[in-house]
Amino acid sequence: MKNFSCKRCGNCCKWSGYVRLLDEEADEIADFLGMELHFFTGNYTVITADRRNLSLIEKTDGSCIFFIADPPGCAIHPVKPRQCRDFPYRWNFPGWQDECEGMKMDQE
Repeated sequence: MKNFSCKRCGNCCKWSGYVRLLDEEADEIADFLGMELHFFTGNYTVITADRRNLSLIEKTDGSCIFFIADPPGCAIHPVKPRQCRDFPYRWNFPGWQDECEGMKMDQE
């Protein structure tokens, strides 16, 4: 993956599962969106099953609530969570190499 370069295809944003927020990230996202923290957490997050974190909610198709389909991208890109910034180095999903445009470029 030494040549991996994110192409912002959004395929990692469509993977169902938790997007866990670090303590300061909820504040940063709420500020970026111009919302009160309480409103943001009440409308855009859930408590994870282990009750240790807040996670961004998903759309009905499993994609992140802040994923924009056309053109693909992140509505909160400047303040997106560390988990998102760490893809694919610290987390990924089964078969991600076949889905990720940045990885496809690495294999060419």
